[in-house]
Amino acid sequence: MKYTKQNFMMSVLGIIIYITDLIVDIWVSVRFFHEGQHVFSVLALSFMLFGTLVVQCFSYSWFKADLKKGGQESQHCFLLLHCLQGGIFIRYWFALKRGYHAAFKYDSNTSNFMEEQIDLHKEVIDRVTDLSMLRLFETYLEGCPQVILQLYVLLQRGQANFSQYAAIMVSCCAISWSTVDYQVALRKSLPDKKLLNGLCPKITYLFYKLFTLLSWMLSVVHLLFLNVKIALFLLLFLWLLGIIWAFKKNTQFCTSVGMEFLYRIVVGFILIFTFFNIKGQNTKCSVSCYYIVRVLGTLGILIVFWVCPISIFNPDYFIPITITVVLTLLLGILVLIIYYGTFHPNRREETRCDEIDGKPILRECRIRYFLME
Repeated sequence: MKYTKQNFMMSVLGIIIYITDLIVDIWVSVRFFHEGQHVFSVLALSFMLFGTLVVQCFSYSWFKADLKKGGQESQHCFLLLHCLQGGIFIRYWFALKRGYHAAFKYDSNTSNFMEEQIDLHKEVIDRVTDLSMLRLFETYLEGCPQVILQLYVLLQRGQANFSQYAAIMVSCCAISWSTVDYQVALRKSLPDKKLLNGLCPKITYLFYKLFTLLSWMLSVVHLLFLNVKIALFLLLFLWLLGIIWAFKKNTQFCTSVGMEFLYRIVVGFILIFTFFNIKGQNTKCSVSCYYIVRVLGTLGILIVFWVCPISIFNPDYFIPITITVVLTLLLGILVLIIYYGTFHPNRREETRCDEIDGKPILRECRIRYFLME
């Protein structure tokens, strides 16, 4: 378990995407305000604040838990930084500072890879893994609603300015990056998990998530044009089902009851857009049911939209968007089957344990109780 130079560069790229996403969201919100689109401006800003506030809550909670575990008292400066929305930045600072020493100062190829160096790499991997979990939260809480909003405005107007295109592209990049980065971090931080090695598994997993997400978000935009109240009711209903599912699975991610309740609410929100294994168990039946419902829901929205055409919807976009929804859904399901049937790490033959070392000891860390895949 080593933190490499490639991992360090991925962490640097991660904070660049995070800052870019933040700047573009603020830019779009200000642009809407100047154009007199106050409702869209408030929505864009609300999505951003909702995501970052939830992330700051979890980040500070983890800081307190780590300090308590290390026998240290909680420091008020960390609370102040998180109140000022600086939790992610301070985490990136610690991760990059220690990560630079682990990746560049120590030569991990030498034979005398001492216990101190191993502890440093373990510390950095744990820090980066925490960031991956927080970025995954922020991406789905803020990025997905932001993309839906920008697509809705774009299709309603029939045209868009550069800031809207930038917001859509950056949000899609952030969603893609955080999803793949999380999968890599998950398997790297847990010794008993097989690594997601090679480019093909990562690309396949990326397109499976991206295609299914894009198809669903465009379907939601269709429904918003049909009736905003119906669309919001559907999303709230799916959110409630996700929360109930999290309670039914009895997730045990957080140490406090309040944070566990918040975690289940967030999990329910994420399940509106994509599937994750929230308990680390066999998901063949769950993922099948999830995407069967997704296909039926998407087809139902498209049929209703064709039966009840909306005059405010630009007809030049109607057929292309419908075709895009169907194609991305079919491609997403196809890539999902390819990923789980061919590239999923658990499909590979299990390596036999060394006679002396035996099976690796399960290492206790936060991500073991987090969303799996």
